[in-house]
Amino acid sequence: MDTKLLSAKFEQIGARVQLRPVSNNIYRRELAGIDIGADHKGEYFDIRLANNDQVDYEVIDVRPDMRHLLLMARRNWDKQKFLCGHDERHWFVCAVPGDSVSNVVNAMEALQPREVRRAVNRRVKRVKDRLRRRNKAFVRQGEWFFVPDESLTVDPKLVLKNEPLSRGNGGKSHMCQYLYRTGGELVWVSRRYPQGITEDRYRALLATSSKGETWGFKLMTREPRVYVRGRVWHPDHKTIVLDDWHRVLMNTEREASGAGHVVFLD
Repeated sequence: MDTKLLSAKFEQIGARVQLRPVSNNIYRRELAGIDIGADHKGEYFDIRLANNDQVDYEVIDVRPDMRHLLLMARRNWDKQKFLCGHDERHWFVCAVPGDSVSNVVNAMEALQPREVRRAVNRRVKRVKDRLRRRNKAFVRQGEWFFVPDESLTVDPKLVLKNEPLSRGNGGKSHMCQYLYRTGGELVWVSRRYPQGITEDRYRALLATSSKGETWGFKLMTREPRVYVRGRVWHPDHKTIVLDDWHRVLMNTEREASGAGHVVFLD
């Protein structure tokens, strides 16, 4: 792996990259992978390598004008791809699904859910507008897409105020001024079980563990159909305002082989 070439590619989008072995001791345990780190110079891409992990990282496309690049990790015959770039206020890294993804534009399209792509094909005529954060088909804030739904009928009594949107990975939630949901499965969620467990498993856990009640479980809905309107805010993104009801859809990162299992929790 040519680390100098790798660094030069990241420099083309104005970013820094650091490759280092994982740090595991009695005080700290890290996992191999890619993350965003920060030091006195600011944010950087932190690529952590496990001992004896035969992985080769290669940048296969760079778009300085978009401040994005496509990074490939190759382990023997396994290839994983990551979109690295800058979105509004911070650098980000996102695992990309699809074996045929070969450039930054392909990667951004692959991260759009099927429903979003259908809306884009119907409503957005100019190709250059299809990847914007706001167009006639959707509004995007980070990993969330908001697609207008003019046919939705909402019961005002079921509309919630100041509700979070969570990926279920322990990250900071996006907050929504007005939210309406329908369908989905009720699950119990805690930091120990961020993706949620069913009612039966939750009851069994409480029956077998005396510490279960101290783990901060709360009841949430997994994979609901969610709609929002009004303000949507997050500390890492510019607040957006949706005048009408929009369906909420998460990007397709969880379908990528390079991503951990992530579920939609609300």
